[in-house]
Amino acid sequence: MSTHRRPALRTATRNSTIIETVFLVGLVVVIAVVFYTYQIISSSIEGKQHDAADISFPLNLPKPPSFSDQLTLRDLHDTPTRGGYGHFSRLAQDLASLPPNETLQKLKDEDPFGTRTFDSLLLEQETQLARVLTLQEIRQLFPCPDEQDRITLPDSRNEQRAREFRENKRGTFLFFQHLRKAGGTNFCSLAEKNLPPPAKPRYYCMPDMEWTDNQRAGYLHDWSNEEIIRRMESSGYRIAGNEWENFDVARHFELPAVFATSFRKPLDRALSQFRFECIEDRGCKIKDVHRWWDKRQDLYNVYTKTFADPPIGARQFFRGSYAKERRKFMETAIDTLSKFHLVICMEWLAYAGPLVTSVLGWDDLSALMTRVRPHIGQAKRDDGQDKNALGSASIKKASWVPEEYLDADQYKKMSEDLALDEILTDVARRMFLERLVCENWEQ
Repeated sequence: MSTHRRPALRTATRNSTIIETVFLVGLVVVIAVVFYTYQIISSSIEGKQHDAADISFPLNLPKPPSFSDQLTLRDLHDTPTRGGYGHFSRLAQDLASLPPNETLQKLKDEDPFGTRTFDSLLLEQETQLARVLTLQEIRQLFPCPDEQDRITLPDSRNEQRAREFRENKRGTFLFFQHLRKAGGTNFCSLAEKNLPPPAKPRYYCMPDMEWTDNQRAGYLHDWSNEEIIRRMESSGYRIAGNEWENFDVARHFELPAVFATSFRKPLDRALSQFRFECIEDRGCKIKDVHRWWDKRQDLYNVYTKTFADPPIGARQFFRGSYAKERRKFMETAIDTLSKFHLVICMEWLAYAGPLVTSVLGWDDLSALMTRVRPHIGQAKRDDGQDKNALGSASIKKASWVPEEYLDADQYKKMSEDLALDEILTDVARRMFLERLVCENWEQ
């Protein structure tokens, strides 16, 4: 029996030896692979540690969209993505790239924004009827354009900010970009009639007068967003006027605010400032408009500078061969203006009521029908236009007529120095008109 079992044992032994050999070879291979992999990983880590010294900080990572970028009226109202904004922006940039005299001629002859024809018809009707027109009469002069012809579409305004302001959410406020002598005092008077006394700064809606111990007012560009937010919330003020500095396009839209501004015809505005400051002796002793204008180059295209916020030293780019730079300034200014919740026009204040109520929730609109002038006690005017009974016709009667006050050469010079502002004013006026006539206020 034992003789039969020995061959079987020898066979089993051979099989066991083969299996052990295969196992050992496999184990060696696995160990080699693991070791080789470890060397590669180790070298990679070591290399990255050396390379880290060459990385500059902070890293230029993509910036997440800001709150104001995430939520606009086009999102909330499901506004069609089509619209005329791009067309009108490019048109304005084309006009800005031209020499000033050509820009002015095209605006006069072609009226590309449709506002100058309307303005002439409005003055004619107001004067003939001796009253302010109804909304239906306004629509007859300027019907709501088709969607593809509307500069206000797509709508870039942040509706949530406006809604929070109307709901009196703590910390929200109205940021008013005050263009000097363009209806800012009227707007502040409007705010005073609709805000409770504790919510109003004591000096012309400019809270920084108190922040600087009565040293400066209307200089919000100087303050950080964090400081503005902290001071506005702690004081309980709900309006802040920025008069003497540009709108900071890089950060002011991040404030918890609703944004508003008021425009006026550029040459009328400039002449009004000369009259107010110099002729009526409010700090200016120059009585000659030629000398005054030569000294006030800061007022050349002041609207465009305000809303484009160009870098310091950019004044040279507003004239001459710098067409590319002027296009960029105009593009930025229009983009900024399109995000303002309320863009009104001093000459058309009498018609701004529906827009003011819908955006701000204010019901007392009496200030829109009253002429309000700052520091009027220093130099009273007896022009019979304290009440805005005729709309734009009343404003015109109370203003100096540039064509009559200025000689031909000075009229030409000042007009050309304000050519970009003429474009931007036509843009602002079209925004105002579209928002007025295209809403169904009767519902």
